[in-house]
Amino acid sequence: MPAVFAYPQSQFEPTALIDLNSKVERERLSASALRGFFKLAQTWKIKDDDARELLGGLSSSSFYEWRKKPDRVLEVDRITRISFLIGIYKALHIIYGDTLADQWVSLPNQNGIFLGQTPLQFMLSGGLLAMHTVRNLLDARRGGL
Repeated sequence: MPAVFAYPQSQFEPTALIDLNSKVERERLSASALRGFFKLAQTWKIKDDDARELLGGLSSSSFYEWRKKPDRVLEVDRITRISFLIGIYKALHIIYGDTLADQWVSLPNQNGIFLGQTPLQFMLSGGLLAMHTVRNLLDARRGGL
């Protein structure tokens, strides 16, 4: 007879996943995501060219139009990028004080993940997957790993 495992009851209640393939969900989230991104870019003192690259290579004219009028529907890729960046911002503010949290992405970092680059340079060169890596690193640190 196979062993039966009894796991303790958990109080963890996962939030429902958001289907970013749903245009309705993207319509609901896009404007606030863009406003959050532009505030984050300002707080982190990211140059406009770098901010455009973090959004996936947005043209200058679109970037300035989006900043002026963020009410639009983003594609899955762009809303995912913004989600990772906002998660990174949140994790940094949980781990560090506000000043260090806001400077962290631009500071030299000796962690082997960054290959001698700042976290910002790493994310710019590695795109979406690098953002995911940084988010996972900070979530692990936040969780005590």
